[in-house]
Amino acid sequence: MDANTTTLIMAILSRAPQWIRHDLLSKDAGVKQRAEETLAAMIANALATGTDESTAS
Repeated sequence: MDANTTTLIMAILSRAPQWIRHDLLSKDAGVKQRAEETLAAMIANALATGTDESTAS
C-alpha cells in the first residue's frame, strides 16, 4: 500500500460515524457485520474515486 492509499483510508477511519464505531464493538454478529460492511463500502468508494467523502460532493 502506498502513502496516498494509507492516508485516504486513515481519513475515512478518522471520520467514521459514531454508530459504526459503536457497532464494531457489538457482540451481536449481525450488528457488527452491518458496521463492517458499511465501513468497507466507505473505504472502497474512497479508493475507487481517489478521494475521501469530504471532497466528493
